[in-house]
Amino acid sequence: MLIYDVPLFQVLSGCAIIVRGQPRGGPPPERQINLSNIRTGALARRAPQSQPDQKDTPDEPYAFQAREFLRKMLIGKEVCFTVEVKTALGREYGMVYLGRDTTGENIAESLVNEGLATVRREGIRGNNPDQARLCDLEDQAKASKKGMWTEGGGTNTVRDLKYIIENPRNFVDSMHQKPVNAVIEHVRDGSVVRALLLPDYYLVTVMLSGVKCPTFKREADGTESPEPFAAEAKFFTESRLLQRDVQIILESCPNQVILGTILHPNGNITELLLKEGFARCVDWSMAVYTQGAEKLRAGEKSAKERKVRIWKDYVAPTANMDQKDRQFVAKVMQVVNADAVVVKLNSGEYKTIHLSSIRPPRIEGEVSMKEKHYTIPAFAERTCATVTIGGINIAEALVSKGFATVIRYRQDDDQRSSHYDELLAAEARAIKNGKGLHSKKEVPIHRVADISGETQKAKQFLPFLQRAGRSEAVVEYVFSGSRLKLYMPKETCLITFLLAGIECPRGSRNMPGGMQVAEPFSDEAMAFTKELVLQREVEVEVESMDKAGNFIGWLHIEGVNLSVALVENALSKVHFTAERSSYYKTLVSGEEASRLRKDKVSPQFAPCFCLLAFWGHLWSFAWALGLVLTRGLHGSTCTRIPETRSRVQIQNS
Repeated sequence: MLIYDVPLFQVLSGCAIIVRGQPRGGPPPERQINLSNIRTGALARRAPQSQPDQKDTPDEPYAFQAREFLRKMLIGKEVCFTVEVKTALGREYGMVYLGRDTTGENIAESLVNEGLATVRREGIRGNNPDQARLCDLEDQAKASKKGMWTEGGGTNTVRDLKYIIENPRNFVDSMHQKPVNAVIEHVRDGSVVRALLLPDYYLVTVMLSGVKCPTFKREADGTESPEPFAAEAKFFTESRLLQRDVQIILESCPNQVILGTILHPNGNITELLLKEGFARCVDWSMAVYTQGAEKLRAGEKSAKERKVRIWKDYVAPTANMDQKDRQFVAKVMQVVNADAVVVKLNSGEYKTIHLSSIRPPRIEGEVSMKEKHYTIPAFAERTCATVTIGGINIAEALVSKGFATVIRYRQDDDQRSSHYDELLAAEARAIKNGKGLHSKKEVPIHRVADISGETQKAKQFLPFLQRAGRSEAVVEYVFSGSRLKLYMPKETCLITFLLAGIECPRGSRNMPGGMQVAEPFSDEAMAFTKELVLQREVEVEVESMDKAGNFIGWLHIEGVNLSVALVENALSKVHFTAERSSYYKTLVSGEEASRLRKDKVSPQFAPCFCLLAFWGHLWSFAWALGLVLTRGLHGSTCTRIPETRSRVQIQNS
């Protein structure tokens, strides 16, 4: 009789166990041992899905209690066993003892003593003291009415196993992400287990949130071929969780797949798998992980740096920019679209920044019936970064409100936002709450009338804008220092607006005779106007309209008259029509101050220009006097140039 000392691996039933030796270079082989001379009830079995006519087999009385008795006693412990009989089919029968030798507790005797097993008396030999002791223990259990010998037959010990959950999503939501007691019944691979949820006996398959281990691929002939380190990852999980008492947090259920996190007193198996190089992070389920996605990323990073197991051939990406350029503070000058902004650096340079890892809805163009051209497989280089203001990640705020979605990358692509997990979590919340793009409601249609250059339509709007006095507007585009495109929210229309009272240098234009050269300081004037008012909320006073349907008037931003600001900064001249307005004195004083500084446009004035301006002023005096008396005098304007741009912190991804 040979005596073996090995760790217990699994309890199949009340009278059958599986043992494994110590691992040497890989998972050790398994060996099933059946207890001699006793019998316990058979556990429930599910009918094969290929045979729908068959019914599930329920537990026999006290079968589950016998299995649980052995599981709680032996799992994770070392046992000693002897093999007494080996059948022709290879089944081995013997005695199992708790501990490293046969002096330990006899498992079969303990089962019989608790009334959880019966003795096979047909094979008893009178001269065998071990068998005789089993019979005595059974008689004592009967006399004491223990276990299966109690009155009633033990029908109340049969479990009501639930193999199918009708609505997995509602089932997961009903748990409210609270830990549920469970026993791990089977390990399919390192990151997928079969668990028995207590106390309601739901048998569910749970996939670990945020990670994926190598799997076993099923071939055409029915055999399974493991991916590299698949067997090792499975053994790693089995040796720590199989038939252990754990707690499971059911976190989500996409596509009928239950995602969860398994908590064990000795640690979190998800983090351990990553740290040991048996698993990799997966973005699609990372968002629902409730224990901190940064821990998973840190575990994967540690395994990559050590190049262990699945990362043995890993090559770290090289940095494509200097460290000093990775983080800086800049001023936002323009919002190009929902994921791109133009910023002004401290050096005065302008730079377009794209928000990392998000994609907002695009404006759809008209459908063309022409044949589509070949798509050139080249992509313009972009600077992608994380933009924050006041500690708020702009990309995360957009995603959380449902105004953008998160880009999905290849698993081996590390060129992504440094806050990618936060973006995924924000998107998951937006989807769950049905916000923005994820709402099931019909998207409202925003109709905006563009009356730029439409003379007839502009004439219809002119009386309303004149009577309204100061109206709110948003500067959509700046054509030059004094020519802008405005959106009027109240009237829901787009208009072209010309600043009254000034004459700005003209920029270069395409003319029938060729390109017209830009006047001096035209670019500076346009840059000044852009920096001050582009995409800002302003107030406008419409006074008149030209022949082309462009509205003429005054624009104010935070108490500053833009016409006055341009004149004071020597970027425009006072036009003779300004004499009709209440801002004339302010404009003239600003122009005099800039002329004394001899800066920019002011030195360009010639005496003939001043003389012509004088006669023009005189010619329009009568009309201007009537206009002033009709409209009344306005208050003086503030010449302070406001700080209208927000400074943001930018971190390149």
